[in-house]
Amino acid sequence: MCGLAGYFGNAVEPERLLAAMADSIAHRGPDGRGLKVIPSTGSAPGAGLSHVRLSIVGLADSAQPMVSDDGQLAIAFNGEIFNYVELREELIARGHRFRTSGDTEVLFKLYEIYGADCLSRLNGDFAFAIWDGRAKRMFIARDRMGVRPLFYTEKAGTLYFASEVKALLAIPGFYATLDPLALDQVFTLWSPIAPRTAFEGVFELEPGDFMIADASGRRVTTYWSLDFPDAGDVRPDMNEDDKAGQLLHLLEDATRIRLRADVPVGSCLSGGLDSSIVAALAADMAPRGLDTFAITFDSAEHDESGFQTLMARHLGVKHHEINCTEADIAAAFPAVVRLAEKPLIRTAPAPMYRLSSLIRETGIKVVLTGEGADEVFAGYDLFKEAQVRRFCARQPGSKFRPHLFRKLYSYLPGLQKQSAEYLAAFFGADAAPHSDPLFSHRPRLRGTAAAKLFFSGDLKSRLDGYDTADDMIAQLPERFGRWHPLHQAQYLETRFLMPGYILSSQGDRMAMGNGVEGRFPFLDHRLVEFATTLSPSMKLKGLKEKYLLRKSMADKLPAEITHRVKQPYRAPDSRAFSGAMAQEQVHAVLNQTRVAGDGLFNAAAVDKLVQKCAGQTVPSFRDDTAFIGVLSTQMWLDIFQGTNRRASEAA
Repeated sequence: MCGLAGYFGNAVEPERLLAAMADSIAHRGPDGRGLKVIPSTGSAPGAGLSHVRLSIVGLADSAQPMVSDDGQLAIAFNGEIFNYVELREELIARGHRFRTSGDTEVLFKLYEIYGADCLSRLNGDFAFAIWDGRAKRMFIARDRMGVRPLFYTEKAGTLYFASEVKALLAIPGFYATLDPLALDQVFTLWSPIAPRTAFEGVFELEPGDFMIADASGRRVTTYWSLDFPDAGDVRPDMNEDDKAGQLLHLLEDATRIRLRADVPVGSCLSGGLDSSIVAALAADMAPRGLDTFAITFDSAEHDESGFQTLMARHLGVKHHEINCTEADIAAAFPAVVRLAEKPLIRTAPAPMYRLSSLIRETGIKVVLTGEGADEVFAGYDLFKEAQVRRFCARQPGSKFRPHLFRKLYSYLPGLQKQSAEYLAAFFGADAAPHSDPLFSHRPRLRGTAAAKLFFSGDLKSRLDGYDTADDMIAQLPERFGRWHPLHQAQYLETRFLMPGYILSSQGDRMAMGNGVEGRFPFLDHRLVEFATTLSPSMKLKGLKEKYLLRKSMADKLPAEITHRVKQPYRAPDSRAFSGAMAQEQVHAVLNQTRVAGDGLFNAAAVDKLVQKCAGQTVPSFRDDTAFIGVLSTQMWLDIFQGTNRRASEAA
């Protein structure tokens, strides 16, 4: 796990540029760094690679950029190839020899043999760039699920790329500018829609894609994408026990290969089903025992420490906790925005950033986590909510069916007091046609987008005619309409939210901010592909989420965990900024003069919002979302576009 940056074309003072790019992402690789410049020759463009290293596998002999024996290939690699042991043995049997013990050289050899087709052989989380001197081209690729990030831009005919956008800000003459369409997307679905990013002119290589850049240009190709069977081909799974056994075998192997490291590996333990499964499997396999890590909160609404302690005692692991107060969230938030590199509408990444600091302080560089299970096995309330909405729509006049929404959201006390009419209207029980491709997500999109009320008149004019939902629909695959409704909902969650928010803002960026690598057994592509073949009832049986997953692990977990109702991970939002020091922090970026000058939000409306949130014990979802969205956007401007101002002043 590391950070990479580079270019293809002609760069001014390339060594200085590559060093500056590495400096900006040094947190991703505190254990070492290197760079490689390939001069241009004749009509062939030049190239450069830089790398910062977090040493996990091949500690003594896998420094990067790594160059092939004949000097024709150079690689900068971020991530892990978890099946490198098997691939290495296969290559040795075919006569290949290795001078290092890690996975980078294995990737090298596979590329030499298979070219781009090497990607189908890899089981891992990765983003990498290979300079191919024989073909005079740069080859860059990203893993199937989008665990590891990779961004790119073009300036004066030269392609630049990096693990984080801040490395691209080292390019001479490149300045950060917020993309208004990306902001609209964040205020609708929590993250920009890849390949768009928060930065104008900067793009994200999408999950499952690779790019080839040569003298004739650059071409992006998809080598893997999430797919489901046609709804008409879905049949009930007749033998649940067999399916549960297959699932358990895949989970065990996915966990086993993700424990491969030359350093200790820990596990996050939230107290929910998913992290408990991963920790339970890892505890059985960890040769030196297992350390687990958890966040606790002062507020009962967010705290899950009781379940965390229960599970830790059940496993007999060495358990570590870090308490995250509202003041801690406020204090960390500017650093969180800088790491996320995009506006946020929730504070949930902040406790994850604090958790990674605890992990690193204990000497652990690698942790397993349970992310991905909710997307792969339909665990989110949203999936159940869509099912209830369809159920209600069959009898739109029913006074009883809307009460099912209370059952879904038992952890939201304010919802329990609402009438059936309110619940039906709030969740749009009969508002959206079943043929709508975004049927499952409309209530969330509508609820989040309400925060756009605070956009300025100028920004609204710039966005006139643009609709994020329409943009989502335009990017759906042709086969989408043939899938079962649950599979459609899973695709939307996996394509649009998971890589851009769950694995990025809450995942890679917060962990790597403290030099910690997260690994995700539930996102092993073999497990994901197996889950797509399951009938919907094996994932969502009635209103019981992750049915087969629970069944497969029933004898390995306490009953309190196995049967626990899903509680989504959340953190205090606007309430976190109610303290005196936090209010000073808020005033610095949300005062009317500053907001009006930046021009993105209605300054008077934002001022009223700030006062309203400060005076409310339990702010509404819209107010919470808007407050954090506006605050983080203004911080983003200060952090990134402020760099433009400082550079201009220095010049």
